[in-house]
Amino acid sequence: METVIILLAGALLIALGTRLIHRLNAQHEARIAAHHFGDPYPSLSRPPGHGNPRPPERISDRRPTGTWP
Repeated sequence: METVIILLAGALLIALGTRLIHRLNAQHEARIAAHHFGDPYPSLSRPPGHGNPRPPERISDRRPTGTWP
């Protein structure tokens, strides 16, 4: 009898957890749907003086320094 009660309690906890996760996902999806993201091309409307940053320096572009054998 104890085994049946434990199995029922476990099934109930799994069902409640599944329901909670489902509700949280629905709430999150509604929040995402309500959010209006920025312009489709934000790089065209940058303020003056805020152009594209320099690309990162590549290792192959570096000149060797020092004297290592």
